[in-house]
Amino acid sequence: MTNFIVNFVKDKNFAIMNAAEIKLDLFRKIDNLKESDLEKVYNQFVALLNASSPYELSRDEKAAVNEALEASKKGETYTHEQVMEEARGKYPNLKFK
Repeated sequence: MTNFIVNFVKDKNFAIMNAAEIKLDLFRKIDNLKESDLEKVYNQFVALLNASSPYELSRDEKAAVNEALEASKKGETYTHEQVMEEARGKYPNLKFK
């Protein structure tokens, strides 16, 4: 079972695969499993899906968001142009769009 997961990850570069390619590759790998391994993969996959929960912000992240919202209410904001001007000054060798 572990070999299946390790080999699956080593086989492809997910950064260049679209969703359809990932699904097809996963289907092919599952389709080639022995029945006993298929049951194990299925049980682990279902457990993984059931355990997945939406990302929750940490206390520090929530505090940062609230701080930013308060600053915005006070008008303490920057325009896109101001941010880009500062970034260009700070990083003159980077190409900005």
